[in-house]
Amino acid sequence: MSDSEPVSPPLPVPLAELPAAPAAGAGRRWLLVTGLVAVAGLVLSILLWQKLGNIQEELARRSTDATAQSIEARTLARQAQEGTRELTARLALLETRLSEVSLQRTQLEELMQSLSRSRDENLVVDVESALRLAQQQAQLTGSAEPLLAALKSADQRLARAAQPRLNPLQRAIARDVERIKATTVTDVPGLLLKLDELTRMVDDLPLANAMVTGAAAARLVAAAPAPVRPASAAGTSMAWLDSLALRAWWQRTLQGTLDEARGLLRVSRIDQPDAALLAPEQAFFLRENLKLKLLNARLGLLSRQTASARSDLAAAGASLAKYFDPASRRTQAATQLLQQVQSQMKSSELPRLDETLAALATAAAGR
Repeated sequence: MSDSEPVSPPLPVPLAELPAAPAAGAGRRWLLVTGLVAVAGLVLSILLWQKLGNIQEELARRSTDATAQSIEARTLARQAQEGTRELTARLALLETRLSEVSLQRTQLEELMQSLSRSRDENLVVDVESALRLAQQQAQLTGSAEPLLAALKSADQRLARAAQPRLNPLQRAIARDVERIKATTVTDVPGLLLKLDELTRMVDDLPLANAMVTGAAAARLVAAAPAPVRPASAAGTSMAWLDSLALRAWWQRTLQGTLDEARGLLRVSRIDQPDAALLAPEQAFFLRENLKLKLLNARLGLLSRQTASARSDLAAAGASLAKYFDPASRRTQAATQLLQQVQSQMKSSELPRLDETLAALATAAAGR
């Protein structure tokens, strides 16, 4: 039989043809199996019911626990929310305070910078005022000591301030101090004292055509030696005494007459004819004119007009040599003093503080 041929199903057996005994045994077995299955199902149902009860109890317990935990979680969440709100409020307050502190710190720093800047500006202004005042004093006195003292004081104040931006100013001050020390400056106060002394000596200077006055002749007569009167013996007569006194009187009279004659007539050499022609009443104006020339030289020295002062001193020296007695010690002393003033007078100008003043202007501008 091939594979392609269909298989016919078995024919059903009629029930009447089956045996009866095996059918009864099969029914009992079927009932027994059914009973066992029912018992097993009942046992399983009971077990399942117990397990389901246990599960329900566990679910109820867990549900109760979950509910409690949920309530506790809600409480904790509410507390956390309240804490968060409180922390947020505190954080906002702290941020506000921090912003206030930052603002105050910024204002304080600005105030400190302003105070520091104001202190530096005040220091610069004070130093500039002191230096300008010292420069004016130096111009008035003709001495560089006020400039040096002001520069040293300014350097000390800047060193105490200890500001780095003022270091260029300190270097400029140091350079100006070295330049002033290296500069030769006329000793104006010493020259002024000598001119004042020379002005006081003018009234005592003798003129070239001065005559010996009566008081001088009287001093010469008083300086003449008196005749020596010998001691008289006990037996000298009065006539001899009278003749001796008369001879002494004649000697004094003759000496006085000779002195007066010498005072009336004097022979001397005068190289300047103007000095010989000078009238006695013009001597006062001559002395005053000489004083005015010395005072003009003094003013020219104070006003830094060296050429004018030199010309006035030259005119005063010419008048001194022309109208006054060159043989007198007072005239010689005045001439020497005048020559000292002329030799010590220099045409150099006082040094200026241009570099320091420029550094002060730069520091004041804040650059």
